[in-house]
Amino acid sequence: MRVVDEFIRTGDVLFRWRSYLPLLLIPSFLASFVGATYLLNSHTLDLVWEIACLFLSMTGLAIRAFTVGTAPHGTSGRNTRHQRAEVLNTTGPYSVLRHPLYVANSLIALGLACFSRTWFLPIIVSLTAFLYHERIAAREEEYLEDKFGEAFRAWAAKVPAMIPRFTNYVAPSLQFNWQKAVRQECYGVFVIGAGFFVLELTQDFVVHGRLVLDPVWTAIFLASTLFFTAVLTLKKRGLLRG
Repeated sequence: MRVVDEFIRTGDVLFRWRSYLPLLLIPSFLASFVGATYLLNSHTLDLVWEIACLFLSMTGLAIRAFTVGTAPHGTSGRNTRHQRAEVLNTTGPYSVLRHPLYVANSLIALGLACFSRTWFLPIIVSLTAFLYHERIAAREEEYLEDKFGEAFRAWAAKVPAMIPRFTNYVAPSLQFNWQKAVRQECYGVFVIGAGFFVLELTQDFVVHGRLVLDPVWTAIFLASTLFFTAVLTLKKRGLLRG
């Protein structure tokens, strides 16, 4: 089997299970807290570092929201059973790079990985994200080339896969749909809020030998949970469309 065919085959598998495979990194995250201490033994300085990590993850989430909110219907979704694209996205984020959602996901993961301040975890997460998304992207691009032919090849020839080329930027063809962005990305808000809250609980437990509810991260977790719950309620009642 050719290497490219192997990429596509494994890309199919990873695409279907992409929501769960990141859980395999949990042992690495736990290992990063062995012997954990606060930055320069200062909880305040440590909190500044943690907020910077949160900002990195939220940057990824913002990219996701902008991408989803300006994407045509039937594209940039959360489907996991098969590839789907009713049109070829070539404007907005897709005029700068071909896989903005995968870059956004990598930023979210990197922000979480930097939390514990260990050198190895960001490297593990970055390499895993690269290999993981590389194979999914290979399968996705084969699908797009089969469906859109020369239009895809022309777009792919001038737009890089993962490293943005901002000089290519073309304004989105559609107006930003905030309801669609909120509907789809409320899950990301909750995952980030819960993820950082659990990381803080783990670190404080290692440092103090007991569970400590940090007021800042507890408030962020509760706010993300309330937001997530409110959006799901509005979706269920048909009050949030997009």
